[in-house]
Formats: sequence, structure tokens, C-alpha cells
Amino acid sequence: MRAVVQRVSRASVTVDGKATGAIGRGFLVLLGVAPEDTAAVAEKVAAKICGLRLFEDSDGRMNLGLADVGGAVLCVSQFTLYGNVRRGRRPSFDGAAAPDLAEPVYEAFCAAVEGEGLRCERGSFGAHMEVELVNDGPVTLIVDSTDLEQPRRA
Repeated sequence: MRAVVQRVSRASVTVDGKATGAIGRGFLVLLGVAPEDTAAVAEKVAAKICGLRLFEDSDGRMNLGLADVGGAVLCVSQFTLYGNVRRGRRPSFDGAAAPDLAEPVYEAFCAAVEGEGLRCERGSFGAHMEVELVNDGPVTLIVDSTDLEQPRRA
């Protein structure tokens, strides 16, 4: 599982001219699912993201998390995070899970965010979406489930 996490002051997603999700302060999470990902992987990645301290405290240090600032998550499915551009000019998406496998894992991620006590707005899985955001900072991180499996110190 790969997630691009952007700290935002606001973000929204629209499908066919209708808003499907919107947040104020929080994280926009673009989420890609690989074929081997499971609900357990989704829960682990969600816990990591929900625990990130990316908001400034009174001293200007990134010491506050989503819960501390009353933030929310807007999660948008993004199979293109598994795009491979090693050969040619057209990306291959063989590394992304098929929609029937990916959607339940995407939903498990969103449910895990809500299980952390945070509001989780959603895009529309598999739809053509228009995503608008105001990146705050900008602060952008990539969270990859394979990295979470590595030991903390080598």
C-alpha cells in the first residue's frame, strides 16, 4: 500500500459536478493498493498516518497530530501510485490491485481512520474525480507499507 499524505488547510473531491467529500484542516490521502494488501495492512498504514505529528505547536515545531488540531482525512483512491514508467512512455499499472480487490482494502483503510476517532471523508472509488486542495506548508509525505515492515535501525 502506498499513500501520499498532504497536510491541507482544506480539500475536496468532486465527481460529475457533485461534491463527494470535503474537509477543512487535515490530511488529503491519495491511497494506492497493491494486490498483496489486506485489511490488516490498511489498518497498520491508517494507524501510522493518523499518528503523524505534522502540525505546528506554539513553538512552531511539528508536534501535533490530527486529533490535537481537530483535523480530518479526505481519502482518495489512486491506483496510479503503482504506475511503472521504467519502459516506454505509457505507464504500466500491473503493480496496482484490481478494483475488486482494491476497493475492500480502501474501505478498510477508511474504516480504520474512523476507528482512530477521526472523520474520514471519501472520494468515489473508481470514478473520475476532481480533487482540489490547499497544501499547507507545503507538507507532503509518502507512506509505503513495505517501509513499515523494515526495522527502525539498520
